[in-house]
Amino acid sequence: MRRLLAMGMLGGLVGWGGTARAQTGTEVVPLLQAAIAAIDSGQFAPADRRTRLYAAGQRLADSAVRLAPRNATAHATRAIALGRTAQALGAKERTAYATEVRREVRTALALDPNNAPALHVLGMWHAEILRLNPVARLAAKTLLGGAAFAEADWGEAQRALERAVQLEPDRITHRLDLAGVLADRGDAAGAAAQYAMIARAPAREFNDAVYKRLAAERARR
Repeated sequence: MRRLLAMGMLGGLVGWGGTARAQTGTEVVPLLQAAIAAIDSGQFAPADRRTRLYAAGQRLADSAVRLAPRNATAHATRAIALGRTAQALGAKERTAYATEVRREVRTALALDPNNAPALHVLGMWHAEILRLNPVARLAAKTLLGGAAFAEADWGEAQRALERAVQLEPDRITHRLDLAGVLADRGDAAGAAAQYAMIARAPAREFNDAVYKRLAAERARR
């Protein structure tokens, strides 16, 4: 596993450590660091390696939740792991994961309403449901139930991601996904502003260089 102590997608553990210990009195930080490192290492890896790394990240996040059930970041990390696993699946299979992702995010935000990783996942939960094609949307409505499916809202997606950016303005990943939601909502100027900020931001975290390239490509389009 590359860079076990890598800063990770949706939350560098350097900032999480004190919170994790204060909330639980136990040493969950190494588990969370390893989970995020596995998830980040898998994001742009070949498919077979990506599957193994995501599975490892989910197992580590599961362990962190069992060890620290009142720790918001443990639940947020598990939501990230589940969401990344789902992205590698078909639309119907992704939807089956949506219920569990939603549950983990809601637990994390109930414990800490200002948990930026959880807010990011919440924003993307809304966006990914709304981005489904008509057939997959029907499957999502069936699997999630009408009430949960009806929660998906572009405004909520944007607000959650904007709050994540506000809490962690230097995190490129928050700005990249916010730009995507703004573009989906027809706010080309807002998306362009986020891409411009990403272009100026230093690459600090594991996949930041890739995120910066993606932002530059999208800005050109």
